[in-house]
Parts: sequence; structure tokens; C-alpha cells
Amino acid sequence: MKEILSQPWPWYIAGPLIGLMVPLLLFLGNKTFGISSSLKHICAACIPGNIELFNYNWKKEAWNVIFAAGIIFGGVLAGVVFENPHAVAISSNTVADLNALGIKNFNGLHPGEIFNFHSLLSLKGFILIVVGGFFVGFGTRYADGCTSGHSIMGMANLQLPSLIATCCFFAGGLLMTWVILPFVMRL
Repeated sequence: MKEILSQPWPWYIAGPLIGLMVPLLLFLGNKTFGISSSLKHICAACIPGNIELFNYNWKKEAWNVIFAAGIIFGGVLAGVVFENPHAVAISSNTVADLNALGIKNFNGLHPGEIFNFHSLLSLKGFILIVVGGFFVGFGTRYADGCTSGHSIMGMANLQLPSLIATCCFFAGGLLMTWVILPFVMRL
């Protein structure tokens, strides 16, 4: 079992499992899915008072909080118990492009040259970690949902705002990859 869980699953297994979430949620009567809504439910459960945004029956969406806890638990389990000793498999073209930017350590799940506590105190690290995190949070709130919510559930429900948000997520990813990251890495 450990051998199966410690390896990446092929697309023809992982993809349909993700895709089957949509009909399952619709069958169960849920029209929302995503991690950003879980944070809202946690805040509604933990923050007493009359804040209008958090004043609703969050218990009706308690499954979403359990789902988010499962993601955290699964991440810890994958990182500690089922740790994969192999480097993340990325294409040789991507390795060459990242090497040209000065990123050469591919041993973990993220580039060690950028994402570490020492880098956080540099201008480059501050921009990528703190400013980048702010923009992710701002974008999630502005779009009223995250990539999983819009791109999986919203697109399956044929919602125009989800199509617009997904196009913006992709445009932002392209802008980050081809413009912002090369600029910041030269700092």
C-alpha cells in the first residue's frame, strides 16, 4: 500500500477521480467546491459577532471544512510518512529554463533557492513569497473563489464568472512565468 501511495498516480486515474467530484457534489446537492470557501466556513465557525460575511449557517457546509482538513492531513502524511525520495519529474526544457534563472536545486517539492526562510529576508524572496502570497489571497477574494472552485466546479456548472476567472488564472500564470519571475530572479 505504501508503494502505491508514495508514487505519482497516472493522469488516467487521478483525472477521472477529480472529474467524478463534480457529479458527486451535484448529486449530494452542493454547488460549491474549493478551498477558499473552507476558510470562510472556518471563520464563520470561530469568529463570534455580527460580521455580515460570516453570519450564516456554516454547519450546512461542514463537509467542506472536513475536506480542507483532509488536504492538510494528506499533505502531512505524504510529506512525512510516504515521502518520495525522488526529485519532482519536470521536463528537461523546464530544467534548462530554470537553470538560466539561477534555480538549480530540484530535490524537494519547490525550488530551495527561492522558498526558504533565508530568502524571505531578501528582496527577491520577499517579492516572491510575501507579495506573491498577497496577490494570491487578493485574487482569490476578488474572484470570489480559488482555482479549484472556479476551474473544476464552476466550469462544470457552465458559470460565466468561472470561465472568466479561469482565463484570468491562466493569464496570470503566464505573466508570472514569462515576465515577472525572470525579472525578479535578476534582482
